[in-house]
Amino acid sequence: MSLELYGRATSYNVQKVLWFLDELNLQYKHIECGGEHGGLESKEFSVRNPLRKVPVLVVNGASIRESNTILRFLAASYGGDLWWSQSPIERAEHEKWMDWSIDKFEPSFTGVFWGFYRTPELKRHHDTINKHIKEYLSCLDILDKQLEKNRYVSGANITLSDITLGVFIYRLQDIGLEIPLGPNISRWYAQLRTRKAFCTWVLSDFSQLKGRENY
Repeated sequence: MSLELYGRATSYNVQKVLWFLDELNLQYKHIECGGEHGGLESKEFSVRNPLRKVPVLVVNGASIRESNTILRFLAASYGGDLWWSQSPIERAEHEKWMDWSIDKFEPSFTGVFWGFYRTPELKRHHDTINKHIKEYLSCLDILDKQLEKNRYVSGANITLSDITLGVFIYRLQDIGLEIPLGPNISRWYAQLRTRKAFCTWVLSDFSQLKGRENY
């Protein structure tokens, strides 16, 4: 088995995959590309992903793109019952939160992170940023209520839903905005911080992205 992951480590979508690869104790090669590393416009990379986006996982020569799709592939292939239940109804419990992370949570997070942190101060549109903060707080409220009844997002054990949502929390806690976490998210976040792979890839320096408008 040969696994190669393409993507810059400062991308939260790449961090999802790096985190999970380490959770699975898989051997892989990480190739930094995108952002300051470049490489997305090369002919070689366009064969791997015509959309020229990261992450891309190459498995024995076959390319898989889209971070949540990659997570599902890895869980189904190497995760066993811990990460990929044979029960469709059990999988649906974390699948629905994975979809929500893309449909609702990520857009609100991105609106704040890009609008405030990755936009130079003189170019910021504060009304738009405040709108996204309101949307993000609404998402946090939904997540906090879900975690009130569960140790992890989808139940008693960690699942892919924790990975797809867990990559976002750290970034907005350290950019100069006062965005409170609910008590249940705080407890859940503290649990994630005990995981070595989470600390290695998610709790990493992203200061190079400040004020940088391009990828």
